[in-house]
Amino acid sequence: MKAFLASLTSLGYSTHMTGWSVRKRVKEIAPDEIFLDSSNLPDYESSQFEGRVVPSLSRRATLSVGAAFLLLVLAFGGRAFSLQVVSGNSYADISRNNTLRQSVLFATRGLILDRNGKELAWNVAAPVVADAATSTASTTPFALRQYTTLPGFSDLLGFVTYPKADKSGTWWRDTYSGMSGLELSYDQTLQGVNGNTIVETNAHGDVQRENIIAPPQSGEDLKLSIDADVQTELYKVLAQHAIDQGFQGGAAVIMNVHTGQLLAITSFPEYDDNAFTAGDSSAIRAANSDPQTPLLNRAVAGLYAPGSIVKPMMAAAALEQGIISPDKQIDSIGYISVPNPYDPTHPSLFHDWTVHGWIDMRTAIAVSSDEYFYTVGGGYGGQQGLGIGNIDKYAAMFGFGTTTGIQLPGEQGGVVPSPAWKALAFPADPNWVLGDTYHSSIGQYGWQITPIQAVRYIAAVANGGTLLTPQLTASSTPESTQLGVPDADLEVVREGMRLGVTSNRSDAIEKFFNIPGIEIAGKTGTAQIGTHNQGENSWAVGFWPASNPQYAYAVVLENAPAGVPSGAAPGLLPFFQWLVANHPEYTN
Repeated sequence: MKAFLASLTSLGYSTHMTGWSVRKRVKEIAPDEIFLDSSNLPDYESSQFEGRVVPSLSRRATLSVGAAFLLLVLAFGGRAFSLQVVSGNSYADISRNNTLRQSVLFATRGLILDRNGKELAWNVAAPVVADAATSTASTTPFALRQYTTLPGFSDLLGFVTYPKADKSGTWWRDTYSGMSGLELSYDQTLQGVNGNTIVETNAHGDVQRENIIAPPQSGEDLKLSIDADVQTELYKVLAQHAIDQGFQGGAAVIMNVHTGQLLAITSFPEYDDNAFTAGDSSAIRAANSDPQTPLLNRAVAGLYAPGSIVKPMMAAAALEQGIISPDKQIDSIGYISVPNPYDPTHPSLFHDWTVHGWIDMRTAIAVSSDEYFYTVGGGYGGQQGLGIGNIDKYAAMFGFGTTTGIQLPGEQGGVVPSPAWKALAFPADPNWVLGDTYHSSIGQYGWQITPIQAVRYIAAVANGGTLLTPQLTASSTPESTQLGVPDADLEVVREGMRLGVTSNRSDAIEKFFNIPGIEIAGKTGTAQIGTHNQGENSWAVGFWPASNPQYAYAVVLENAPAGVPSGAAPGLLPFFQWLVANHPEYTN
């Protein structure tokens, strides 16, 4: 029995002594029994499979691998802590700088050219500037503005300021800005449209690549009606004459009487627009503190009493109103005498500049008789006068007391004297009297006009009654209004202005303009200034050719001592002689 149980046990069965039940013992299958090659079964050659069974890793090897992994985790963790915590802010800045930035591509500003294509304002590449401290070179990403050095153009052209960036390189003003003159008036035309690029830089600020997103669009060129040669000579001649005779400044304008286009417009003294654009602080301070005010464009913003240059307008108004015929003669004895109701023994005397004798309207214009125009303006000795109401009416018709519409900044409208104006200007003596009308009739008292108004008015006399808007560009379309004054009346005025040049009378005002090669009709004016009439302004206006007018001119010389021997008209003579010799296309 024991032998039987032992045999069962050897076969994997277990026996329980309390009963005959037999329980089978589970035998674990060895790996070699699973992976035995079937072809090896008969011989059971263990050498063919025992070498393929990989033994388990030792405890030492497992610990070594674990330790190495732990060290690696600690190294990466320490580095991450250093990057994110210890040096986090520094590397955040580097990350922000190592990025894509949008950069401005500055548009090229348009050129300013005269009527013949001569450059008056242009652009040049910014010079490279060496930085001795850093041994580097730098330049600006925009072109620099340059202006002609020909005299007589600063107030017309003006100047610009450049784009500006802050210390970080961010552009807080990314365009040129016109500050005065044509640069300001035509800023949008000249400016163009900036483009932009995307620039990739590394943490050191080095550019890695740059791609243009939108190319810049250059500004439009501005071609003027101005002739640079004519304007330069006009400035040189008059500025030198002003210096020689003690005038403080002046201005001159030449206009085409059919189109309104300006052939020249200049003001003196002038400033250096190149220095202003470059930001030369010493030049800017000097110009701003100069008592001769070189920054004032006298051609459009200088206000002056016109004196006798308003007499052609008074004549046209008197003819159009029918108060006098052009042939009626008035005896000029050197003054008119108005009774003084407060003291009959002391009448008010209004003097002429000399005795002219019997004169009609044409001669009165030619000799510039104050006495004749006192009579026509205010009435005297049975001759009806215009009266201040009509004087104001015709002054407005001829463009006085308002701006002309010229495309230049700072234009002034001026003043035409009237009872309403006097009440405001002189509240202590507000009543209008006859003497105020007499003084207004010869361009004195409250009159204030600009040279651009004067040339526009004379152009209207010359062209038969068309009041033009002054134009500065060569491609401009004429803009105008009609005066409503018959050309027949204006023809009388034109004849009187020509007679001032051709007459042999000793009191003819303009006879020195009777030169070969050009047919000038003109009128001068002198206005006293100062509390005691210690100074004077001198005017010269006119047109040419007298028989077929093409151009009108107006010149004013400002504030010389009273009684100056040579005024605006004599100063203008060398210019006309130069024009005949050098530009016959304008004189014939």
